[in-house]
Amino acid sequence: MATNIKHRKGTKAVDPEGNMTLSGHLKELRNRVVICAVIYIVAAVGFLTIADQLINFLTAMADGAYNFISIDPQEKLIQYFRVALIAALVVTIPFIAYHVYAFARPGLKKSESFFFGLVLVMGLGLFVVGVMFAYFISLPFMLNFMGTLEGADYIVQTTSIASYVSFCITIFLIFGAVFEMPLVVIILSRMGIVSPEFMRKARGVMIVLIFFVAAVITPPDIVSQTMVALPMCLLYGISTVLCKIFYKKPLAADDEEEEADQDDED
Repeated sequence: MATNIKHRKGTKAVDPEGNMTLSGHLKELRNRVVICAVIYIVAAVGFLTIADQLINFLTAMADGAYNFISIDPQEKLIQYFRVALIAALVVTIPFIAYHVYAFARPGLKKSESFFFGLVLVMGLGLFVVGVMFAYFISLPFMLNFMGTLEGADYIVQTTSIASYVSFCITIFLIFGAVFEMPLVVIILSRMGIVSPEFMRKARGVMIVLIFFVAAVITPPDIVSQTMVALPMCLLYGISTVLCKIFYKKPLAADDEEEEADQDDED
């Protein structure tokens, strides 16, 4: 064991007290960044070979309600690269999250390490659930509703593939971010910023605010706004329950309560 420590000191990775030096941290960080970059590049190349299938995966949600066109000569090719790079990023994010956790873990306490890992896993999981909800429920409903609106017979539902992909990605990001609400509440509750009592009292105001936010972040149609607002209301209810579980009173409040208890005893 002593030989191993001596060897590591020789590489200047640790100081005489056994702690990793700044150069050691930077070297570890560089290695982890390189690993994530290699994974991303490999994934991007792999997805480029099936980019047409990824486009089909997206257009399948429209269920024949639109005629897709390519307006510019390079538009179709650009969308192939676009969906491939985004898909590669999606695949790489779990590896990035792991390396962020592994890099930060030695400097965290056991309870902090557990909570940090929980935040990363829950954040990724909720984002995936939000995207899946959008793909299987919200987006097909939105697309088919808007694509089958009755009107003049000479109006044909035609859209460029770039506009369609942009719309889908925007909705995916919106729902992925919206489904992070419970995680945000957990973090704020753990910090003592948001309390269960506040969540209960603010319910009415928050519902109004949710519909306002949904109107701002979605396309200007009542269907999209409602399809975003309703899950947000449900998530707010779930967040209220989680707030009760993870709420931690601020230290100042704890100290005041202890002083009050001591005064009562005196």
